[in-house]
Order: sequence, then C-alpha cells, then structure tokens
Amino acid sequence: MVHFAQDLVNSVNKKMNSSTHTRKSRIIIRRMENKDIPEIVELQKIAFPHMAAEGVYWRPDQLESHLKIFPEGQFVAEYDGKIVGSCSSLIIRLKSEYEQHTWKDACGDSFFKNHNPTGDSLYGADVSSHPDYRRLGVATKLYDARKKLAIELNLRRIIAGARLFNYCEHVQEFSPLEYVQMVKRHKVKEPVLSFQIRNGFKFIKILPNYMKDPRSLNNATFIEWKNPHFVEKQ
Repeated sequence: MVHFAQDLVNSVNKKMNSSTHTRKSRIIIRRMENKDIPEIVELQKIAFPHMAAEGVYWRPDQLESHLKIFPEGQFVAEYDGKIVGSCSSLIIRLKSEYEQHTWKDACGDSFFKNHNPTGDSLYGADVSSHPDYRRLGVATKLYDARKKLAIELNLRRIIAGARLFNYCEHVQEFSPLEYVQMVKRHKVKEPVLSFQIRNGFKFIKILPNYMKDPRSLNNATFIEWKNPHFVEKQ
C-alpha cells in the first residue's frame, strides 16, 4: 500500500511537472509594439498594485517614447496571445562606475530622454509579470532577452535599481543593507533580490530614495550583470 501511494504521488508530480513544462514552452518573448501599449498599462497595474496605488506605473505616452527612442530594448512575454509580462530598457553611461542615482535620473524622467546609444550599460527600467503566470519563467525569459541584447550590442553590463519587496515587513529589525545581508544568507525571504541573484546579478549597494515604493520604503538595490562576451572597443 505504501509503494502504491508513493507511485501515485510520483505519477501526479510527473503530470504536474509535464503540464508546467508545456505551459512554459507557450511563453513567447518578442519585441514590444505600439499596439501592445494599452495591455501593458493594465498589466502594470496588476503586477504592481501597491505602486499603482501611488500612481507609479507606465503611461501610454511614456511607452510610446521608449519605442520611438530605443525599440530594440522593449520586450513583451505572450501566452496564447495574451501579454503576461513586459520589460523596458535603455542604454546609459554613468559618470562613475556605481554612481548614486534615482530611477528618474536613470530613466530620463520616465521617457528615456537620456538614452545614450554610445553608452556601455543596458539599464533595466522595469520588469513586470502577471501574478497568475509567475511560475512559468516569464521574468527569467525577459531577463534572458535582455542578456542576449546586451551581448548583441556588445554592452559591458546590465544594471538596475531593484525593489526590496519585503523590506517593509522588517524595517524595525534591519537597515536596508542589513536586510540584504540577511537575504543573501537565506535568513529572510525576499522574492525580487533572490530571483536576481539566481539569474546571475550581483548586489552592489543600496540606493536610498530611489523611487516611490511603499514596500521598499523607497530603497532599491544597485544590481549588476557583467557581459562575459564583452569585447573592449579599440
């Protein structure tokens, strides 16, 4: 009877894994288009409800500007024709390697006005995924699309300011830096930073007053992925 029960569990797990694998294979990453904009705006509100409540999400005119300025850096994830993820990026060059900055500084006041085709860093302005599709590797595939783009454009690295999603629950216990150290030691659950570390990004430092974000208490982590295929220009 014990063997039968275990066989049944194994069979169920196998079917579930097979189903998940099949669903993952239906995620398609492609370039963003103007026709996608209304759906992306709604996705933003669903993906970031706390920030949307503060009025922090992409507006149609901002997304239009991104597509006009740097269409190669804007991606969406589709599942059976439905947009379930998106990411926006631009190229910049910081004045110093790990310059202190805000999200608006890096993103040209949300319109990517400071996009620099001769820069050395792909800046991740955002990644959003629909909560109902988050176990299908949507964000990982969007990150992979960014890495591929950085390699194709021979950019030195990808950088971003990333949320500390659960910091609001530990603010009485830790400073932002202490919180990150606890996350890296697997003492605290932090979905965003843990995901980024798994995807090859390195934590550099805390960016205070990065953007209006009630869960992160406006803090962010400066993260970096170095392009292993980068060739120094002569």
